[in-house]
Amino acid sequence: MARRLVIIGADAAGMSAAAQARRLAKPEALEIVAFERGAHTSYAACGLPYLVGGFVESAQRLVARSPEEHRARGVDVRTRHEVTAIDAAASTLTVRDLEAGSERVERWDALLIATGASGVMPPWPGSDARGVFQLRTLDDAAAIEAQIAAGARRAVVVGAGYIGIEVAEGLLARGLSVTVVERLEAPLGAVLDADMTGAVADAMRAAGVDLRLGVSVQGFDAEGGQVRAVRTGAGTIAADLVVVGLGVRANAGLARAAGIRIGDAGGIVVDERMRTSLPNVWAAGDCVESRHRLSGASVVIALGTHANRQGRVAGTVIAGGEAGFHGVLGTAITRFGELEIARTGLGEREAAAAGFDAYATITEASSRAHYFPGAQLMRIKLVAERASGRLLGAQIVGGPQSGKRIDVFATALWNRMTVQDIGEMDLSYAPPFSPVWDPVLLAAGRAAGELQRR
Repeated sequence: MARRLVIIGADAAGMSAAAQARRLAKPEALEIVAFERGAHTSYAACGLPYLVGGFVESAQRLVARSPEEHRARGVDVRTRHEVTAIDAAASTLTVRDLEAGSERVERWDALLIATGASGVMPPWPGSDARGVFQLRTLDDAAAIEAQIAAGARRAVVVGAGYIGIEVAEGLLARGLSVTVVERLEAPLGAVLDADMTGAVADAMRAAGVDLRLGVSVQGFDAEGGQVRAVRTGAGTIAADLVVVGLGVRANAGLARAAGIRIGDAGGIVVDERMRTSLPNVWAAGDCVESRHRLSGASVVIALGTHANRQGRVAGTVIAGGEAGFHGVLGTAITRFGELEIARTGLGEREAAAAGFDAYATITEASSRAHYFPGAQLMRIKLVAERASGRLLGAQIVGGPQSGKRIDVFATALWNRMTVQDIGEMDLSYAPPFSPVWDPVLLAAGRAAGELQRR
């Protein structure tokens, strides 16, 4: 009799695990069943702001593999099925068919929890009004599109994190007036150091965003059930469309109720093989905690890159192979218009909180040879350990061709390189792509020189 792998959640982590397990184990050896509460599988949630903004032409472009395609590859995907309870002692779970309204019990030999994360929505009065959205799913995107089609023209985005600035860009592109409300004193203030956020705020305001910083939302006013305004500590803002983007929380409630260990960051605790505290139970994706490779802290970082890699590790291990997930650096990139924004590792305040004796340098450099058309300025901040020069973090804000340079720094961090090491690397050069001294080398050289002076 084939072992039975049951997966809760059929998006990035869950279906990466299913696909990998299917590659390694034949159907007669491993049966794979996945239960998904929604109607869609394997879609790029990171693309949703660009779908809303019209940069992506259709929702179908975001779908990597449909339920039918998974089934054709030997994975029994059952959409609109919600798992409501896990009985670890009996190796069963309770599943509710949302279409039929019926429940049944399903057995498993191996269980993967890939329940993802949910957007943070404070208990503000009026948050249930029509026109107040979070952007987490394809259905959310369709509902926002319907609101725009119905005539929405005044949008308020609550939160100026990654999702907030991406949604603001998209709604501007659709012709709406956009106000962004952020309780911190800078956009992306939770992920960039204060001395790196000014260009982001300038770009948003130059594009026409009414950016209101240091302002807290208190609730929403509605008329006939439809949102009409956002109430803040600094006054009321008219709105007929609101998108709340305040980050996410791991969906760990189902695991907690089953007796699985939950960490201080609110996610499921797993080891490097994605095993939970219970035998034959794995977890992966936005619902789990990961180890930060620099601080050693357990963190929940909701990124598709991590979810897909964790799912692949879990699928490999469940199918009998060897694999491990060895931590995260918090590497991320986004944009607002032509301004590219990226970061990896620890910022200055994060390094101090983690106990490092660190220093920081800021370098301004050109993306191309100064004489080549299209050269754009970028600002690079490096954080390094004072005693050794070991790189601890990097942040980049600049024009086109700036942001992806963060990957060089992420590679250096992964390999525990010093700023001296980075400054000696052999990087590519041609005038359309870089000055003869690439901005990475310039930034590392400045950091190394500062270390020597200190």
